[in-house]
Amino acid sequence: MPLPRLDRSQAALLVVDFQERLCAAMDRDALDRTLGRANAAIESARALALPIIVTEQYPKGLGTTHSLVKLRLGAHAPIEKLAFSAAVPEVLAALGERRQVLLVGMESHVCVYQTARDLTERGYQVHLCADAVISRTEEDRRVGLELSREAGARIATVEAVFFDLLGQAGTPEFKKVSAAVK
Repeated sequence: MPLPRLDRSQAALLVVDFQERLCAAMDRDALDRTLGRANAAIESARALALPIIVTEQYPKGLGTTHSLVKLRLGAHAPIEKLAFSAAVPEVLAALGERRQVLLVGMESHVCVYQTARDLTERGYQVHLCADAVISRTEEDRRVGLELSREAGARIATVEAVFFDLLGQAGTPEFKKVSAAVK
């Protein structure tokens, strides 16, 4: 079965639970790489004028969105949730008519996987950016990616999805995305 072509008019970026206290439990090197790729996704989404939706899992317990991610997000207010899945009514409403979800976040085997599963069950095309998701252990991260794939998500990278959305070089957007993903 051919993979669907990404379409700017159908795509949105969903940033799941990059929260301070949860980040503190991650391997520092892996976290730095993941935050860098998540921020590249945010900058790229901004360059292409895609909607960006941000969630926070129980912020009273896990804290607010990590400061390095907040800097890139600007005025995007997070949607608070208690469910592990980010496919909550507020997120679905924010997606509107868009049917392609570019997914980044933590943790791969819990909130990211459950979000991917629930969105695909609702008919969304989920493109999970493997380089912008993390779990406390590499095994949980890997299993989360496998579970998401089995649930119907397409596993890609930040650069793969945004260059697919661009389709060509030589545009002002290409220059911005190229700079973001370096």
